[in-house]
Amino acid sequence: MSDKLVPAQPADVMVIRDLTPNVTTLSLPFSRFGRIEIGGRCTLVRMTGGGVLVYSPVALTPDAAAVVERLGGEAGVRYLVAPDIEHHIFLSEWLKAYPTARLIAPKGLAEKRAATRGKDPRINVSDKFYAVLADKRVQPMREPQSIAPDFDADFGLVYFDMHPNKEVVLLYKPENVLIEADLMFNLPAIEQYQRVDPATRHGMPGHANLINRLFQTIMRTEGNLVWARRFQWYIASKSDRARFNEGLQVVDSWPFETIIPCHGETIETDAKKVFRRVFAWHFANIK
Repeated sequence: MSDKLVPAQPADVMVIRDLTPNVTTLSLPFSRFGRIEIGGRCTLVRMTGGGVLVYSPVALTPDAAAVVERLGGEAGVRYLVAPDIEHHIFLSEWLKAYPTARLIAPKGLAEKRAATRGKDPRINVSDKFYAVLADKRVQPMREPQSIAPDFDADFGLVYFDMHPNKEVVLLYKPENVLIEADLMFNLPAIEQYQRVDPATRHGMPGHANLINRLFQTIMRTEGNLVWARRFQWYIASKSDRARFNEGLQVVDSWPFETIIPCHGETIETDAKKVFRRVFAWHFANIK
């Protein structure tokens, strides 16, 4: 059940940060299996034509709703983006609050949600999807899947359907901000645990559990990245490495200056350099 995956009182631990006047992040603690601290982050973006895009929704607290009102005004939420088939448990909560929002998701998510058969009260299997991204297109990755004129005007989109989690990566064009979920982590999740009592944490220095330490070693962007690169090479891209590389080339062609990941720290310095370091093995094998 999703209740085991979210904080009991999300409003008490949510960290809200205005990254730019048009981009705000909502960060929360999140751990896999109760031991691996990866954090969670939602990104809200003010669209140039009005309204807000919400990427990877987290709990809709009163403070989160206030951010929507500040950024989107009366237009509210224009788009809800499920960034992959794992980040989706709060979609219904947001759709209930903003029923005119358009839901964008990877192929397979609707079926995954339907399979819960109402067992999870957070998931409304009747939620309507506005755009479902297509798998295994014959078109080159550089030809994006169009969503709608207002969306296409503000965002670039690359859909890594070959990734195990089926990743939807966005570029907010007006401010050159890359927004992604599980394509690339940047652990440890410092900001996302900022308001958590250290005594309740498993991953604090001095008494971090072994699994947590190992995972943070793999999912980082600093130091020796051999394990991060092995993960990307042998796990993330193994199903279709050539097409994965093609997607990376498209992302690399974007003029992003900031990377907002769902897990770990936002990268505001040398973002393109960090991206290329993590995927160095892939770029070295692109012909």
